[in-house]
Amino acid sequence: MNLAPGATIGIIGGGQLGRMLAMAAARLGYRTIVLEPQADCPAAQVANRQIVAAYDDPAALAELAVASAVVTYEFENVPVAAAETLAVHVPVYPPARALEVAQDRVTEKSFLNGIGIPTAEFCPVDNDDQLTLALKKFNGSGVLKTRRLGYDGKGQRVFRNMETGGFAGAREAMGNVPLILESLVAFEREISVIAARGQDGSIAAYDPAENIHRDGILRTSTIPAAIGPDTVSAAKEAAAKILSALGYVGVIGIEFFVLADGSLLANELAPRVHNSGHWTEAACVVSQFEQHIRAVAGLPLGSPARHSDCVMENLIGDDMLKVPALLAEPGLMLHLYGKAESRPGRKMGHFTRISRRI
Repeated sequence: MNLAPGATIGIIGGGQLGRMLAMAAARLGYRTIVLEPQADCPAAQVANRQIVAAYDDPAALAELAVASAVVTYEFENVPVAAAETLAVHVPVYPPARALEVAQDRVTEKSFLNGIGIPTAEFCPVDNDDQLTLALKKFNGSGVLKTRRLGYDGKGQRVFRNMETGGFAGAREAMGNVPLILESLVAFEREISVIAARGQDGSIAAYDPAENIHRDGILRTSTIPAAIGPDTVSAAKEAAAKILSALGYVGVIGIEFFVLADGSLLANELAPRVHNSGHWTEAACVVSQFEQHIRAVAGLPLGSPARHSDCVMENLIGDDMLKVPALLAEPGLMLHLYGKAESRPGRKMGHFTRISRRI
């Protein structure tokens, strides 16, 4: 399928990622329609139309299917049933299978291990006894996470060198939902790879970014990452393996831990464009957003090569006060998301400082 110019692409989700996808679609001559319950959301400000409804609203899904030549999404917590319902009537990319894998951390890590990609050790935790046994297995340390819906550091608790008993109430404190305990990893740095797979099976991977998080939220992504060429190749090869195993179409973000010997442990999949790939709009001819639109529209993938080194930094909450000074800097690209209210921990925009490669 190769979408003709003027066709409409449906986007589920109206946040900043949907906004940037709509902008990229417009540059390629496509119209966009956004399904999002919040009126005047960031994506709706630049899209051609918005359906204001819940993501699983049957009437809204039917309306989106009729209006769209293809449907994609900007976040990984789209109801799988909604994606499957849409796919009966209109192509949906990435496939619902990718959502199913990424929405549950146990399923995700089992999938990765099953295709030969190592992760941290993990144990499902459904009661306090299982938590005690899992901590005993990991010598009293680990990261306890909700299996579903956690992001930006939410839904996590870290245990370090603690006694392996007396954890009654831990599950209750985290909402009495299914949990996973992951072993602590002695990593040297965190990186991520943004990669895409086209409808024809072609794959393009951007250079890995080195990421720094603060309070569970991404602060900066630096390119190139301080890793060797073998690690770069291993990260891109893992991305290609994941994309192929899922029959994926579109852009994916994959986070890795880099160990002291340069080897990798996969940490997390994001079946969508990714915050750590925002640098591509400033340092590459084809950004991750255009790449995603190319893929879902059936167009040839663009080159992932970068023309510049760079550092991308998120603007979070009161960081918006820096905007006037940032605009005065040469070699800086600023992108604001059109959010009316600034709150602590809320991503309001990002900026990328570029330096030409020698």
